[in-house]
Parts: sequence; C-alpha cells; structure tokens
Amino acid sequence: MAIPAVQIIKPHDSMPPRDIRMTTTHGHETLVARLAQILIRLNQGETPMPKALADEFQVHPRTIHRDLNERFAYLPLKKEGDGYRLESFYLGKLSATDIQQFAAIAGIKGLFPSLDNGFLKSVLDASISQAYLVKGHRYENPQAYQHLFHPLETAILQHLKVRFTFSGKLREGVAPYRLLNYKGVWYLVAVESSLLKAFRLAEIAGFSLTTDTFMPDPALQERVTTEEGIWFSETRREVVLKVDAAIVPYFQRRPLLPEQQIDKILEDGSLIVSARVGHASQVLPIVRYWIPHVSVISPEEFRQSLLQSLTEYQHREGV
Repeated sequence: MAIPAVQIIKPHDSMPPRDIRMTTTHGHETLVARLAQILIRLNQGETPMPKALADEFQVHPRTIHRDLNERFAYLPLKKEGDGYRLESFYLGKLSATDIQQFAAIAGIKGLFPSLDNGFLKSVLDASISQAYLVKGHRYENPQAYQHLFHPLETAILQHLKVRFTFSGKLREGVAPYRLLNYKGVWYLVAVESSLLKAFRLAEIAGFSLTTDTFMPDPALQERVTTEEGIWFSETRREVVLKVDAAIVPYFQRRPLLPEQQIDKILEDGSLIVSARVGHASQVLPIVRYWIPHVSVISPEEFRQSLLQSLTEYQHREGV
C-alpha cells in the first residue's frame, strides 16, 4: 500500500508519543490514525459499522463513508448489512510492514521510538490509544486541488512529462519527481529546464499529462528525499548565528535549522550555531521568530536583509 510518489516532511518539533492521533487547527483528528486503525480492523476480518466509527473518531458519518468508498477504493471491500468487510481472499494481507510504510508516507514515522510488531499492535489498540494525543500539525485544505493527486501520481510512477500554468506562466515539458508535503502544504517537486523546483499544488492550473517520457536521475531523486525543505538550490551556503543563553535549550534539544551544528559554547552560556542552507528563507524566518535572542554573524548579505526587513516593518508601524 506504499505510494512511492508521495513524500512528507514534518516539522522538527514533533514529540515521540505512542499514538498517531493528531489534531489540526480545527481540532479534528487527522485521518492518519483513523485510517490506520480501520485498516487493522478490516485486515483482521472485522466488519466495522460507519456509524460506530463516526462516534468513536468523533467525525461526521459522511467522513467515514468517504474513507471507505474513496480513500480505500483500492481495497476489495464488500458491503455487509450496515458494515463493510474485506473480501476473504484479501484478509491478512496487510502486514506490519504495510503499516510501517503507511506511517512513513504519512510523515509520522519519526514520532515513534520504534515501529516493531508489538509496538504497532499496542499503538493501534483503540483502548490504549485514548491515552495519547499529538498536536501542532497544521495542514492546508487540499480540496481545491485534490483532482491533481491521481494524474500526478500516474505521471511520477510512469515517468511522464506534464504541462501546467504556474505563476501566470505556461510550464511545458516538466518532469515530475515527487509529491511533497512540507509543513502541511503540498508541492510538486519536478525538473523544469534542468532545474529541480517545487511548485505549490494550490497554484497549479491547466494541468495535463503528455505522452513524452523521461528517465529519472537517481542523484536528483536522492536530493528530493534528503533535502530539508523545498529549496533545491544547486549551491549551499554556511550561515553562522549567535544564540543567547536564554533560548539555548530550544536549539540544543532539536535542530531548528538545516544541518544545524553547535560550533561553540561561550562563557556566558550563549552558543555559536552554524547551518547550511540553499535559500535565505530557510533561516531568516527562524531568526525573526527568536528576535532579540538570535543574531546573524554571517553571511553579511543575510544580516543586511534581516535589518532591512526590520527597518521596513518599523516604518510601516510608525515606530
């Protein structure tokens, strides 16, 4: 059930609880936990009732029907009374590996200390899962561009070039590599004019497949997988920051910057931190967030850009 066309990069501030129930800004559970638990029950030969599932997961019955009839359209489900069950020939075919792949695609694998069989069994137990909750994940509403997922998946897996309009410009002969979710926003990662780029799905219009094929570059596929974020620059620059002692724990407990390194601990408890980035947008928003406790040492271009944006803000606010 793995979908190699899809990749999700999750925020670094995830914690490792033992459940995959997540809330969005609207307070609803994300579909990850719901789908995983329904899959397990179907795989074990149960006949779950949509109304009971809706009550359990606190969603509208229409949501459960959408899960069963659309999201599980690839499964041989059979209506039985008021419930649904897997055809007998398919029972037991969803293994622990399938669920692990599902977790990896959903971008939640890193939340768990392990994903072995025993752990998966306990995580997906409805009674145990009620003890845990994960918050902090925010997602854009994909309904406006959901029609793009299937044709893009086809294009990626069959190595077909595509065409579409983006930022008012017709893009032709684009080679799609991966559907990428970065911090709740969906992008198409593709090669255009020999450059690897990320196109936000919400801004793509006039999409169509072509019959032209391409041969994926293994090196580019590796970059898509390993790059932090959506900035696929050919060159990377080192950024050096000074972090005040007051917020040092936040930088020590997890990396807030791409390829973050703690280079030196100063006598007053502050840090010298370095990172390697392909674009200023990978670091300057983080510095702005922690002002006045973080300052840019180098490169000077980034420091000046930060100061200019702060000056413009003060001017607008009449400060």
